Amino acid sequence: MENKNLKQLAVWAMGLVLLLLLFQSIHPPIPELEIPYSTFKTKLAQGNVSQVRMRPDLIRGEMKGDDGKTEKFRTLPLPDLNLVSDLEKYKVQKFEGEPDRSWVTGLIVNVGWIILFFGLWWLLVIRQVQIGGKQALSFGRSRAKQVDDKKKKTTFADVAGCDESKEELQEIIEFLKSPEKFTKLGGKMPRGVLLFGAPGTGKTLLARAVAGEAGVPFFAASASEFVEMFVGVGASRVRDLFDQAKKAAPAVIFVDELDAVGRHRFAGIGGGHDEREQTLNQLLIELDGFEQNQGIVLIAATNRPDVIDPALLRPGRFDRQIVVSLPDIKGREAILKVHSRDVKMAAAVDLSVIARRTPGFSGADLANVINEAALLAARRNKEAVELSELEESIERVMAGPQKKSSLMSEREKKIVAYHESGHTLVAKMLPNTDPVHKVSIISRGHALGYTLQLPTEDKYLTSRTDITNRLAVLLGGRCAEELTFNEITTGASDDLAKASSYALKMVTEFGMSDKIGPLALKKPTQEVFLGRDITQNAGYSERTAQLIDEEVKRIVMDAQTKARELLTKHKKILDDLAAKLFDREVLTGEDIDAILAANPA
Repeated sequence: MENKNLKQLAVWAMGLVLLLLLFQSIHPPIPELEIPYSTFKTKLAQGNVSQVRMRPDLIRGEMKGDDGKTEKFRTLPLPDLNLVSDLEKYKVQKFEGEPDRSWVTGLIVNVGWIILFFGLWWLLVIRQVQIGGKQALSFGRSRAKQVDDKKKKTTFADVAGCDESKEELQEIIEFLKSPEKFTKLGGKMPRGVLLFGAPGTGKTLLARAVAGEAGVPFFAASASEFVEMFVGVGASRVRDLFDQAKKAAPAVIFVDELDAVGRHRFAGIGGGHDEREQTLNQLLIELDGFEQNQGIVLIAATNRPDVIDPALLRPGRFDRQIVVSLPDIKGREAILKVHSRDVKMAAAVDLSVIARRTPGFSGADLANVINEAALLAARRNKEAVELSELEESIERVMAGPQKKSSLMSEREKKIVAYHESGHTLVAKMLPNTDPVHKVSIISRGHALGYTLQLPTEDKYLTSRTDITNRLAVLLGGRCAEELTFNEITTGASDDLAKASSYALKMVTEFGMSDKIGPLALKKPTQEVFLGRDITQNAGYSERTAQLIDEEVKRIVMDAQTKARELLTKHKKILDDLAAKLFDREVLTGEDIDAILAANPA
């Protein structure tokens, strides 16, 4: 688009220069006095003619007028064989001939500027109108871009942490490269592959790697590009996209954010026959309609597989649905190595340590960790990124940058110190809780302080005891404030929200309430965006809803009681932790262990 604008600007500038030159060349001519040939001969004989230019059809020159001023003249010649002799005789200063100007030459000279004007008019005005008309006619053309093979390719070597997904896509690539390997056994190429998972897990990166590995034409588009305000444009663009892919088959089409056009049909309040649904219908037909598309594979990515229309998810359309999940500890280490290839790391940096300290991080989060560490090292004028920058970047990604400029009063600082010490002490006293890595009362993001707990290994199952202990840790800060100052503050609002959410899930989703029993009572919220939640109820009676509220409150209150008892029993350790934290502002896991070791009780 920038090149097109520069080209138009250059054309306008060139046209302006030509017009200026034209206006400069067309200066107003000095008027010539037309005289008879006899007058010319008389002036010549009087010695008043100074210059003469002759051609067969015209004589022009300069002469001295009656008032003594020099003026230009012109006259039509007569047959006069002695004219040149007379010019010499009467000592004309300069006389010369002019070439014969034919009517063609005159036409070009006189009409040429008119042709130039209309030429510039056509180039700058009419042609732009024609281009605009073509753009209007091409409104239904697909906006998908074919990936250029000459550009730097992303390959599977640039993708880490999702080996199973890579294997599934590798088979698609082999199918495209050598289909006879599979068709000789009667197999058919998959029509579509749906990549879904949490944001930042690498779905689009996997698609780019397929483009780099497949060696076949690859068309990339976003689902939002299909839907416009004009009816029928989305379906037309889908048809055009598949037509382009058919001409280049075998080919791969990648559609990002599929949920923009692939949501459930007939979900709107006032009917569902809208532009988006027409686009979806056309997509369904192209994938598995009456006319089958041979040699075309559609790869789509979405973060919301729960809202995708079932007709898209059936076999024959999206034959494969690949979950791109959050990486485990080995995957995180591999991702860190990929993103640190172009970053100068210190020799002492062990990426496996960073991988252990980043559970639950996606690939995008880990890339941000490496980038933030590089920026911090550059800000500190270091030659290489060290472990301290990596640890600092982890905290920046999790909690935000430090707020060194925000100053708290002594009382507020003391309250925050006891609050964070309460979290820390309960976490150290209860079994099966994540180890405390660091506790700080330096503001980060929206938090006045934070307690950083990092698990030693990835967990895929969580027991009821683990959750109740986690609730006690969350409520430990509020209990520490209440025990020390006989007052509660607003600092525990986020802790209360998390504790209430965990307790509600225990009751309604995990079946961890003895009074409710092993029932899943969660209200189906996955259809809120589909317009169907208006006519749906919670799925249980008001009495059950009351029981749920009672159980959630009981679970939270039990966790608070457990935290208060622990802190009351170990009040001296709580005071020591808060005092050290107040003085140093940051305590590491080793510092906390040393304080606990100094209190044998």
